[in-house]
Amino acid sequence: MVAPVLKDDTFRHLRDFIHEKSGIYIPDTKKYLLENRLLRRLEEKKLKSYEDYLYLIKYSGNGDEIAGLFDVVTTNETYFFREPRQFDVFIGHVVPSIVSAGARGIRVWSAACSTGEEPYTIAILFNEHRETRLLRKEIIGSDISKGVLEAAKRSVYSSYAVRNVPEEYLKKYFRNSGNVYSLDPKIKTMVKFLNINLVDEKQVRTLRNLDVVFCRNVLIYFDDKNKRKAVSLIYDSLKPKGYLFIGMSESLHTVTRAFRPISINKTVVYQKV
Repeated sequence: MVAPVLKDDTFRHLRDFIHEKSGIYIPDTKKYLLENRLLRRLEEKKLKSYEDYLYLIKYSGNGDEIAGLFDVVTTNETYFFREPRQFDVFIGHVVPSIVSAGARGIRVWSAACSTGEEPYTIAILFNEHRETRLLRKEIIGSDISKGVLEAAKRSVYSSYAVRNVPEEYLKKYFRNSGNVYSLDPKIKTMVKFLNINLVDEKQVRTLRNLDVVFCRNVLIYFDDKNKRKAVSLIYDSLKPKGYLFIGMSESLHTVTRAFRPISINKTVVYQKV
C-alpha cells in the first residue's frame, strides 16, 4: 500500500487547526515532521488520506481525537534536573525569599511538564531541604497531552531521563531494575497532575494564587500572539511578586513588561510586577 501524501493545502489547514486549538505553530519547514507523526494516527484510524483525518478532527466532535492529536504534535524533550542552575536559584534564593516574607505554604506550577521530570525534581528538592520541611507544599504539573500525563503518573523512567540526577538522589529516590528507574512513591504523592492548555483561558483560570511557575522551553513553540496570551494568563495565576522561570535560552524582552527580570548567580528569574 502506497503511503498517503500530505498536500501543502491540507498541511496548512491542519497547521491552522492545531494553532487555533493549542497555540503551537508549525512552520513550513516542519511539514515533514507533522506528516510523519500523523501517519500513525491515520493507520490506527484506518484512514486513507490526511484529508480524511482533517475532516475527522474538524467535524466528528470527538474530543478524544483532539487529545490524540495533541499527543502526536507536542515535543516531550525533558529529564530530571534539567538546567540545574535554575533549580539552585529556586531552592537557594526564591524559596527563602517567599519564606522570609511570612509564607506558611508554597504553591508551584510546572506548566507543560511532559512526563513529569520537572515537578518531580521540585518535589525531590523540597524533600531534601530542611527550610521547606514545615511549609505546606503544593506542586502542580500540567500538560496539554493526556498521554504524557499518564506516563508522568506511572513515573517509570529510562536511564536517559535520570542521567543528571545526583548519585545520592538516584539511590535514595529511585528503584533501579535494569535500565528502568521507578520513582519513590513518597515523591509521587507530592505532585498533582492536570490537563491544561496554556492558551485556554478557562483552563488556566483554575489555577490561582501561585508562588512560582516553571514554564521552560515551551513558549518557543508559540507565535508572538500566543506567547503574549500564555504569559498574560500565567501572570494572572501568580500572587503579587510571584516568580516565573522560563528556559535559560528564552527571554520575555519582546513579549511583556509585566515581569521584572532578576539576575541571581548569572541566572535570570522573572518576578511579577
